[in-house]
Amino acid sequence: AGAAADASSPCEGGKGLFATKNIRKGETVFVERPVVSSQFLWNALYNYRACDHCLRALETAEENAQRLLGKSSLVLPYPEQCSIRKDLHQQCPRCQVTYCSAECRQAALEQYHQVLCLGPSRDDPTHPLNKLQEEVALLGWVTLPGTRAKDKEWWIKAFSQFCSKTANEEEEIVHKLLGDKFKGQLELLRLLFTEALYDEHLSRWFTPEGFRSLFALVGTNGQGIGTSSLSQWVHACDALDLPMLQREELDAFIDQLYKDIEKESGEFLNCEGSGLYVLQSCCNHSCIPNAETSFPENNFLLHLTALEDIEAGEEICISYLDCCQRERSRHSRNKILRENYLFTCSCPKCLAQADDADVTSDEEEEGEGETDDAELEDEMTDV
Repeated sequence: AGAAADASSPCEGGKGLFATKNIRKGETVFVERPVVSSQFLWNALYNYRACDHCLRALETAEENAQRLLGKSSLVLPYPEQCSIRKDLHQQCPRCQVTYCSAECRQAALEQYHQVLCLGPSRDDPTHPLNKLQEEVALLGWVTLPGTRAKDKEWWIKAFSQFCSKTANEEEEIVHKLLGDKFKGQLELLRLLFTEALYDEHLSRWFTPEGFRSLFALVGTNGQGIGTSSLSQWVHACDALDLPMLQREELDAFIDQLYKDIEKESGEFLNCEGSGLYVLQSCCNHSCIPNAETSFPENNFLLHLTALEDIEAGEEICISYLDCCQRERSRHSRNKILRENYLFTCSCPKCLAQADDADVTSDEEEEGEGETDDAELEDEMTDV
């Protein structure tokens, strides 16, 4: 079956992930560590503090809630349910980047921080890495392990497992961020990328075509990551064995807290980033998925969980669309999939709606028109 790994549709051949045994609903299919990951720069800019390596949230649950609520006097009950260990946090002595543990600091140093550490140049806007970070995030992390590793061929092989097609020639689809509209911006990014990170062993990635492929690799395979110390605290509180009255009071407090946070901060509650996962990237899309990804350990470890019983030999599918997008018309869903993942979906839901008119509702068209330009600019930055 086709997969995100080769950006083909589920009936065209390619990679796929299949169950080797019966899997029950709610069961964890696998836990996976990313090849590379990075926090979104805009997310860090707005003081969403996360470990520079594993993206674990660094704020305590109370600090997290205070910031999102804009209320420094807020006190959370049951503070012992917060899992954040500030006593374990460490900083790079040269650039003050923060890690959740000595292990993460060492892993970052070995994989990429020797190159990324800006030291006294951290606030120098003319430094090549600062200029690059103004434009792009995860692309740098894709390249950095390869530039530092002793076995550069291993990293080249690792990234070759991901889809890097810039277009689907058969269906005449081009990724929306690689069209003529962004040609100038892509060339600027390539030049900044080359100035900051060029390595002759990876020279193919710095050519115009190689850079487009690298950009497509991140754009079509990047898995969103979200971590939150407040969410961890809530889950821990949910598991407490409390008398009925205390349980009702705590639940009411949490419900009101989230309502107040939504008014103050909107829907952006998590430390957010993106990562590349080898196994997850093999999962095909379905508009009615039988599995979903999550990050319950408050770091970059991805858990794939069954949404329903899956029989041995059955394909495991996730959705590349969020819950709201999955409720839209077949035409709207496929517009998103074609622009971002270069395929037209042929899952059972899409096949059942094949005779529906190829038009969106007025409300959907309104939403698409409002977000096209601004959303594309944001996505350029996120990638």
